[in-house]
Amino acid sequence: MEQQDLHKRLLIALILSALVFLGYSYIVPSPKTSNTAKIEQNSTTNNSAPVLSETPDTTPASETTNTVKASPVLSNEDTIATIKSKKFIATIDKFGRISQFTLLEPKYKTEEGKALVLFDAKQVKPLEVRFSNTALNDEAFKVAYSSDKAEINVENSEQSVVLTQKLSSTTVTKTITFKPSGEYALKISTSIPTQFFVTTGSRPVADKAKYMAVKGALVKEADSTIKILEDGDVSSSENFKKASIVSAFDRYYSSLFFDLKNGMNVSILKEGDDNPLAFVGGNQNLVLGGYIGSKEYKTLNSISPELTDVIEYGWFTWLARPFFSLIQSIHNYVGNWGWAIVIFTIFIKVLLFWPTYKGMLSMQKLKDLAPKMKDIKEKFKDDPAKMNMKTMELYKKHGANPFGGCLPIILQIPIFFALYRVLLNADELQGAPWILWIHDLARADNQILIPFINLPLPILPLLMGVTMWYQQKITPSNFTDPMQEKIFKFFPVLMTVFFITFPAGLVLYWLTNNILSIGQQMFVNRAYAKHKLEEIEAHKHKGD
Repeated sequence: MEQQDLHKRLLIALILSALVFLGYSYIVPSPKTSNTAKIEQNSTTNNSAPVLSETPDTTPASETTNTVKASPVLSNEDTIATIKSKKFIATIDKFGRISQFTLLEPKYKTEEGKALVLFDAKQVKPLEVRFSNTALNDEAFKVAYSSDKAEINVENSEQSVVLTQKLSSTTVTKTITFKPSGEYALKISTSIPTQFFVTTGSRPVADKAKYMAVKGALVKEADSTIKILEDGDVSSSENFKKASIVSAFDRYYSSLFFDLKNGMNVSILKEGDDNPLAFVGGNQNLVLGGYIGSKEYKTLNSISPELTDVIEYGWFTWLARPFFSLIQSIHNYVGNWGWAIVIFTIFIKVLLFWPTYKGMLSMQKLKDLAPKMKDIKEKFKDDPAKMNMKTMELYKKHGANPFGGCLPIILQIPIFFALYRVLLNADELQGAPWILWIHDLARADNQILIPFINLPLPILPLLMGVTMWYQQKITPSNFTDPMQEKIFKFFPVLMTVFFITFPAGLVLYWLTNNILSIGQQMFVNRAYAKHKLEEIEAHKHKGD
């Protein structure tokens, strides 16, 4: 294959790959992965929660006697305790479960201005206890808990509520000590040795966005390996011994248990449409730490730095984590997440300046060589081997690298994907303003309406599209295939359309990158033009 064609096709492939990724991330739900749990489906009763099979230790068996599904749904009248703080309100129902958790901070308000609720009332609730003994489990969902307090306030200090359930053969006691941050300490005991399991509940459902955000369950295993079990892929149970953290999560929010010292015996079972449901096993006594709320780095880090592992960025976590740390450090200095993104983009541009500069020079040289390449192609079109040989000789003579122009794009792709994950999953961007009309970097730029027709005007995406078009205009190209050239020229339009729905923080990064790239390309163009002029003058002097 001719090297020039290979270069162009690689460039087109990279661009289309990025485009497909962006479109897919908005249109299609989270992809299935291979690191998922599986469970067998069986029958269930109508009036009680399903039970887990009896096993000799505190780990649930690999199969369940019933399909895991939501327990009885109760009305607000069945609330036996309410926990209030500046950040949240939590309610506990008569079965000793956290029936709802509402975030009160302004940045979490819905578009309708209402406080954000995290859980679906029809799904399994956090702190639900199930027993291996089927009869005992059935009874547990007929006998109500009592609470020693109807309401506690944890605005300034931690407070405890004690829940008691008196069953025929045992008494269950839950002591829950809530803290202002959403952290709590959980102690569950039974009056006689009885195997039981407590769940984090179904994952939060507060995030309604269609972005390709990972949702499901996360387990930090005994060897510190992070295992993700995504929604839609669970078909059999999976057990983890001595796990330090288990989290049920969506894009921004989490319900989790942790025992960083001794570990927990965790089972991931099937809930509903092949979604994961996490249980921790106990026998008479179980002590755990817990947390419900947003996956805000500062909050999780204040509980324990290990808990920041529940902030998952998907395939690019290895690159996304240091990116977030750097952006956060910049924010701590400048005090604005928008400017932190701009400064971070400048830093990345400086870091990649030299390879990008070399790539731009290669593109200039290839543009100048395009006529000669076309002649070689015509002259040796019936002899591909000789065509490639002459092509390489031409490249070597003029110091051109056919792949040099691809290097900046190749370097940008993992950086963009990693940053995409950071800006998509960082709770800190929720409600974070930049300047002027940008009041929330986690949402699309659609705050300004077009007069008379009352439609949103996506200013940032349009500016991004214009800068991308202009950058493309001043960038030398050597396309000989009209179809490839049309695809390349249409790329800014397609990117603008996709970016209209993307978070403003991500669009801000791309816009800033385009502006910096335009400046760099103009610098290279002038430097190369000066270099060519000097070469022409040198040849004239030699001719004299």
